[in-house]
Amino acid sequence: MAKGVFVITEQREGVFRKVTYEAVSEGRRIADALNLEVTATVLGAGVDDMAGELGKYGADKVLAADDSVLADYTTDAYTNVLTELIQAEAPEVIIIGASIQGKDLSARLAARLNAGVAMDCVAIKIEGGKIIFTRPIFGGKILADLEMESSPRIAVIRPNVMDIVESAKAGEIEKVTVAAGDIKTTVIEKKMEAGDKIELTEAEVVVSGGRGTGGDFAAIEELAAALGGAVGASRAVVDEGWRLHGDQVGQTGKIVTANLYIACGISGAIQHMAGMSTSKYIVAINKDSEAPIFSKADFGIVGDLFEVVPALTEEIKKH
Repeated sequence: MAKGVFVITEQREGVFRKVTYEAVSEGRRIADALNLEVTATVLGAGVDDMAGELGKYGADKVLAADDSVLADYTTDAYTNVLTELIQAEAPEVIIIGASIQGKDLSARLAARLNAGVAMDCVAIKIEGGKIIFTRPIFGGKILADLEMESSPRIAVIRPNVMDIVESAKAGEIEKVTVAAGDIKTTVIEKKMEAGDKIELTEAEVVVSGGRGTGGDFAAIEELAAALGGAVGASRAVVDEGWRLHGDQVGQTGKIVTANLYIACGISGAIQHMAGMSTSKYIVAINKDSEAPIFSKADFGIVGDLFEVVPALTEEIKKH
């Protein structure tokens, strides 16, 4: 008998990713609609103290898997530990963020648990007691509603889409024994980006540059800084070696759902638009008035980005 909603959280260096709060909040909403409880789980080393924070967003119970073997994410260890916890809890629904780690982990768990999975969900509805999962298909051109017959069902939610809602519950912490099992992979080295760079998938504002920048991102970085946002790039830019792959927005890069997305010198190939089309407001700046990006934009400026962007930045700084 399914017992509730199971939320898999994600943390880095002792700090929860924003999508964790979105997942727990969404789990609470679903649980209330189905009269179920929410169990959240935290994996890592030294995570006992941070686990209690999840009760604030609706977790009835928090399973803390605290062990040095979980200090760095490895698919094998996390899958082995979570499989055991999920089988013990027997949840109706599993919710996890659609980060790089979340997508990797959810696929492995689906295979291990013989569970259905809805990837990159932008909505979850309860209709007549049934759970309906909504996700984009065909490069974001269509939204498909899915039902899954399996139990549990795994919903991998797109970051920056679900609301974060405080709904205080007990958040009772239960320390669990870690059984990492056979681990075939080892983390040899970690290279972390320096500074307080905003994660693209979690940014409220994204300013992206395309081939029209010619590799000069100074104006784009200044505009992003003025707006408190993140810098993105098209695949053409990454292929040219002008920006790192971690900055790429699109079907083969990162999927972003920003409140404001500004595309500078980006023509609007379908692969790029698949990665940003769910943003709330889209602004396009391009010299070519026939560029496909304008068909998706809420506001368009036909002009040289090297003239428009600095002027825009200057006005924003005034306000």
